[in-house]
Amino acid sequence: MSHKLALNLFFLLFSVIGTSQSSKTNAFTISSELKEHANAVIRHQSLEIEIKDYNKMIVTEHRIVTVLNEYGIKKTGAYLGYDDAVNIKEVKAIVYDALGEEIKSFKEKEFKDVSSISGGTLFSDNREKYLSYTPSSYPYTVEFEAQYVTSTTAFMPRWIPIEGYFISTEFSSFKVVNSSGVILKKKTSNFENYNITEVSDFHFEANNLKAIKAEAFAPDFSVFAPELKLALQEFDMKGVKGINTSWQSFGKWVDTDLNKDTEVLPENVITEITKLTSAASSDIEKAKIVYKYMQDKTRYISVQVGIGGWKPMLASDVDKLSYGDCKALSNYTKALLKAVGIDSYYTLIYGKRDIESIDKAFSSQQGNHAILAMPYQDNYVFLECTSQTTPFGYIANFTDDRDALIITPEGGKIVHTTVYNTEGNTQKSQASITLDETGAFTAKLEIASKGTQYNKYKSLEDKEDKDKTLYYKNKYDNINNLEIVSMRFNNNKDNIVYTENLKLKASKYGSRAGNRILLIPNVFNKNTYIPPRYQERTLPFEIDRGFVDEDEYIFTLSNTLTVEALFDAVSLTSKFGEYNAKIEKLTDNQLKYTRKLTLNKGKYTKEDYKAFRKFYSNIVKHDKSKIALKK
Repeated sequence: MSHKLALNLFFLLFSVIGTSQSSKTNAFTISSELKEHANAVIRHQSLEIEIKDYNKMIVTEHRIVTVLNEYGIKKTGAYLGYDDAVNIKEVKAIVYDALGEEIKSFKEKEFKDVSSISGGTLFSDNREKYLSYTPSSYPYTVEFEAQYVTSTTAFMPRWIPIEGYFISTEFSSFKVVNSSGVILKKKTSNFENYNITEVSDFHFEANNLKAIKAEAFAPDFSVFAPELKLALQEFDMKGVKGINTSWQSFGKWVDTDLNKDTEVLPENVITEITKLTSAASSDIEKAKIVYKYMQDKTRYISVQVGIGGWKPMLASDVDKLSYGDCKALSNYTKALLKAVGIDSYYTLIYGKRDIESIDKAFSSQQGNHAILAMPYQDNYVFLECTSQTTPFGYIANFTDDRDALIITPEGGKIVHTTVYNTEGNTQKSQASITLDETGAFTAKLEIASKGTQYNKYKSLEDKEDKDKTLYYKNKYDNINNLEIVSMRFNNNKDNIVYTENLKLKASKYGSRAGNRILLIPNVFNKNTYIPPRYQERTLPFEIDRGFVDEDEYIFTLSNTLTVEALFDAVSLTSKFGEYNAKIEKLTDNQLKYTRKLTLNKGKYTKEDYKAFRKFYSNIVKHDKSKIALKK
């Protein structure tokens, strides 16, 4: 029987049996368990890696994916990235309909061949061949086969048998044949909770892995999903041979081989930066001057040609061109600091909103970003060098609170980046509000944000006034007929505090009920979000960054209004945080509303989620508490 005929029979069997009411069972049926929460099902996935030498690797992939709906289209995996170090031997695909009939076959020349350039990349020799197919109906199935030879072995393919949320796996195989004589390391994570078999030392198979549904507040996918990592102790990166027996040896290679001779600056630049910092009274003051010099002179643009995806551009080229990517700008800043006698370390890290650490127990090529670490008072100041506006030493919400690899002359060293503690992530709001007998108000509002909360608002500086106005109208959409009278901002980069000063007015904020006015005193920081309810929570959850919100509003009432009813003070305490709110009468025509919400950073079990949701629900309920004023 031919290969294609066998596949047609395969799909015909699973399609007919999977959709009929027949009581017969068959190995080709997609079980209801695999369809649950799935946008696509990996029917078959085999990945075989043959390592011939430290600089020669053959990768063969065979993949069959059934797409169940429009959200599963991107899960076909029918693509192959390549560059000049990759020799493609084969790329082909076949698309089948729901009955297993072939719709169309694709040869390599029929794949789209495009640059892998991203929006921030100026030059790149990374390319991608991908299958471009628009289905007319669902389900449909894509069979994809590829083989390539590469001399770059620094990045060994990983095996992730569950490839993300909403995709299940019927069968997946991962096999490595190492005839190179080079020691190959491996590390498995989270295998114990899944149906995964170790066939031999470097051969694993997975069967019937159900799709994982995304859930609110879940930790990073890598925390709980199964994964296999590989690393050669000798490897090649675009012609540069590397050694990786430990993080120390790997970091030593980055410092002495990969980044070698990249920090040389023109003499006139050294003279200029030396003069600029000559009056500085401390190293930290010098470093701030250097950082501002770099920010004012450069902009972020990714350049990934040749080994440029991993090796920094020359510091002299960055100075001449005034641009670079994260590696280049970090290396350039390092060279400037060195010119004024300050040590700093090139640092590899995962840059993303979710917290993901370099795996300190497994040395290998990891991370997707580079920053700078400057020793200071038995610790480090971490510098994000890709932003023209970020304050010195501020890394919140992108590279904070995770393990990173600093590159020292003695080798690599794992360190933990700055943790922004709950107590320092503050937003303090103060308002004076004048309320008339119709329920209309005028208000002066000041909001000061620090820590991780600083980052939420600083982008306002670059917006047009009309966009700023729209931002506040959307933010305070609970206030009818809101008018933004004036806006003033103060971005204190030395203390890293962002302050907003607003003058606002609105008609009919309070609702009239006969001769009474009912209003919610929490005018400007009302929480309306309640975490979703799950019939059965399956994942643990975490609050990755805690914070504290404090609000104080002074209401001055029209002489025609008297207070009829105030709500009782509220105090909620749980392991997730605390909430306090009260309103009190200061004088006959003045009220003070105070509110404080603390949300604690922490990791929790799935069994805790119900109580967490209830805590949030109670906050939302009490943020809506009303008072009654009488005319």
